[in-house]
Amino acid sequence: MKKTLLAEFTAREGVQDEVARLIGDYALKVREEEGNLAFDVYTKTADPRAFWIFEVYRDEDAFRTHLKAPYGGPFNTALAPLIEEDASVLTLLDPAT
Repeated sequence: MKKTLLAEFTAREGVQDEVARLIGDYALKVREEEGNLAFDVYTKTADPRAFWIFEVYRDEDAFRTHLKAPYGGPFNTALAPLIEEDASVLTLLDPAT
């Protein structure tokens, strides 16, 4: 079964461009993962500092492999001081039909 989730966070005032660059670089690496099916980055129209990342992985094993990727930790470390939350807020999603 596919593993689908939404990751959300809000860039602190004044660092939105830096966050966009950081997530853009990270997205390129994640999209190259064998088990990644989607890694789509959005901002809210009403609040461009609010980032939403829609992620889909082939299955639970692919998601676990993603979590162990060597670039994940450095990305999260660099992101943490730039966002309002303590970390990305993850919401796991299940198909409705």
